[in-house]
Amino acid sequence: MADELKRYSVKYIRDGAKSAYKKDDHCHICEVGEDLQLHHFTGLADLWAMWCRKNKIKIETVDDVMEHRDYFIAQHNDELYHDVVTLCKPHHADLHQMFGKAPAIGSSKAQAKWIEVKRRKWLEKNRS
Repeated sequence: MADELKRYSVKYIRDGAKSAYKKDDHCHICEVGEDLQLHHFTGLADLWAMWCRKNKIKIETVDDVMEHRDYFIAQHNDELYHDVVTLCKPHHADLHQMFGKAPAIGSSKAQAKWIEVKRRKWLEKNRS
């Protein structure tokens, strides 16, 4: 899958899934209620590419993406809608600085632990 098509593929997948995203009204770490972003513990681009390889699906056009999008979303309901966390923009950036722009598939537990450590430290500092 060419890089440009890969980026566009993910955009179409995200557009198809976006209406069902449930973002909290505050950052999970610091409880700030503005500039919020939804973080997927499993990156959508890698998940889509892995799914296409596993199912031997060749994506060459937008029509190819659209043909498979709903089935992909249905199969990855947990990763798209449940294995997520709402973070403020600064904490989201910190997470990606720690785990990389596209965290490795399989790093979900480490990311969640990092978030909980950050949250606990924030709570200890701000609730005493």
